[in-house]
Amino acid sequence: MPGGRLTQQERQQIALGLVDDLPYAEIARRLDRPTSTVTREVMRNGGPLAYRADLAHRATERRAHRRRSASSRTTESVPQPHGRDAEAVAEYEETFTTVLMASGLSKMAARVLTCLFTTDSGSLTASELAGRLQVSPASISKAITFLEGQSLVRRERDERRRDRYVVDDELFYQATIASARANDQLVETARQGVALLGPHTPAAARLENIARFLDFISESIVRAAEQAREVLHSRPEAVTAQPSPDQDQSGVAVTRVPGQSGQAASRS
Repeated sequence: MPGGRLTQQERQQIALGLVDDLPYAEIARRLDRPTSTVTREVMRNGGPLAYRADLAHRATERRAHRRRSASSRTTESVPQPHGRDAEAVAEYEETFTTVLMASGLSKMAARVLTCLFTTDSGSLTASELAGRLQVSPASISKAITFLEGQSLVRRERDERRRDRYVVDDELFYQATIASARANDQLVETARQGVALLGPHTPAAARLENIARFLDFISESIVRAAEQAREVLHSRPEAVTAQPSPDQDQSGVAVTRVPGQSGQAASRS
């Protein structure tokens, strides 16, 4: 599989694939590239409706130039812990941000969440976030307000009475539960429509089926979250070269939830 940066010709092929309404996976297959590379490229450069190959290529060259210019200023002032490669970490953070954007987050909210996820402490002040992301405090405040509303971050006071924004293990459980319960209002409204339209009419049957479907999905998510909750507090074992009982033959780690059989275990 080819590595390195996308060429201008590859970007033109991406643009043609988008015009033909091809999925990212198919465009990536034709380029012999990972799907994440194509997704990141498109989302970083205007999205599927606004992507232009020539503009994307020039924007990438400008970003590369800025990174080279900034690397000498940032590498020494913000050393990476544990011997991490600063450039590789920056590339990963950009990929993670793009994936979060594809899930529906705004760019700034995705950047803030990525920054917190990839910080060993899992918490930063608004000033620290603004400094790391090189944005204004107002941008950080707006993103944090949204993320708090989605139960994706929480704030706490440190010993210096500063607000710190935290992403911890339990927040993913809480966000999952909140997401599942967000359907409750829709279920209730659909069933109000059943009574209003008449229980034996096609329209009422349609609304009842929607309500039953969403109710089942929500309850299933809640049960699964409760069963898997302790996984968020576990410490994953380091992946070794030889498959272990908790790996399949391809070496992919398998997360086992207590009470599940091996076949029911979920892949991490």
